[in-house]
Amino acid sequence: MNSIAISTAYITLGQMLKEAGIIDTGGMAKWYLSEHLVHVNDEEENRRGKKLVPGDTVTLEDGTSFQIVEK
Repeated sequence: MNSIAISTAYITLGQMLKEAGIIDTGGMAKWYLSEHLVHVNDEEENRRGKKLVPGDTVTLEDGTSFQIVEK
């Protein structure tokens, strides 16, 4: 499992996808989420503005997982 470290209270799903290198620009988040299955804490999620806090887990369609952690 990969870690995404944040120093703020939360990060949005769109920002997390960009930080992880899944997408190149923030504008691609809407397209990516409409074309690919993404689960946040084992629930399907398609809102790029979904707030992720430390402890949340994001799982992509290919099985890659990311854990949100505090910096």
